[in-house]
Amino acid sequence: MKSTRNDVGRNATKKQNGRTATKTTKKAAHEAAVLDGSADSLDLFFANASRYPLLTADEEVDLAQRIERGDMEAKDKLVNSNLRLVISVARKSQGFGLPLSDLVQEGMLGLIRAVEKFDWRRGYKFSTYGTLWIRQAIQRGLANSGRTVRLPVHIGTRARKIARTERELAAKFGRDPTVEELAEAVELPAVEIELIRSADQTPASLDKPVGDSEETSLGDLVASERPSPEAEALDTARDQGVEEALVKLPDDEEKVVRLRFGLGGERPVALSETGRRLGISGEQVRQLERRALE
Repeated sequence: MKSTRNDVGRNATKKQNGRTATKTTKKAAHEAAVLDGSADSLDLFFANASRYPLLTADEEVDLAQRIERGDMEAKDKLVNSNLRLVISVARKSQGFGLPLSDLVQEGMLGLIRAVEKFDWRRGYKFSTYGTLWIRQAIQRGLANSGRTVRLPVHIGTRARKIARTERELAAKFGRDPTVEELAEAVELPAVEIELIRSADQTPASLDKPVGDSEETSLGDLVASERPSPEAEALDTARDQGVEEALVKLPDDEEKVVRLRFGLGGERPVALSETGRRLGISGEQVRQLERRALE
């Protein structure tokens, strides 16, 4: 894989003539997030993330205001300065079926969405808001990857193509694509996509070897890494910020967010199960979640 696909910092700040700021940032950051799962690839991502200093609250507000005026460089800077946030959330999501490289890739989509939706007028730090969007993106990726039956080769190939195309369209549109949009992109009937999605439920393994060595798995490599005291302190402060933001929400929105994002040490709860617990429909859950994040 070319180094430019691994170099998140360079790709996320590269300008492309003739494109809008939104499309440029999404494409650069999304492509940069496509890691190959090797130890070198992850190390390079971590190294690039550490190149960007953390922002102060005033700097975040300034960047957000510039983004509202269409400043592409400000958007790139807010993305790049929060790459460590993606790593932090991704590390906490290990052990549920996706390697760290995939978790980071999914988290990048959430980060980009958070940058686009961030409202500085509410007074929250970006890390508080961004954490929720990154968690949501990672949880969606985990849900899409979890499979319980072995699929025929041709169905598995189509399932992977659908999942990959769905991520690409989400990055392009800034939202989840409709089944019809996905069907057009992969050139399959919408009903077939629905059937493949329902069958695509086999568990992934973290024991896959990484790099050229057959002796080291990505799970072993990542499990041996411990965050620094500084990183742990930042995580604690970030979690406190999320908690402070949650208590300001209406009760129904707060309950939905806590269940859906697995806050408080619990595992994330599916849409339908959240609705069952709260006595509301899945669509109502979706609306409350969207409202809480806006």
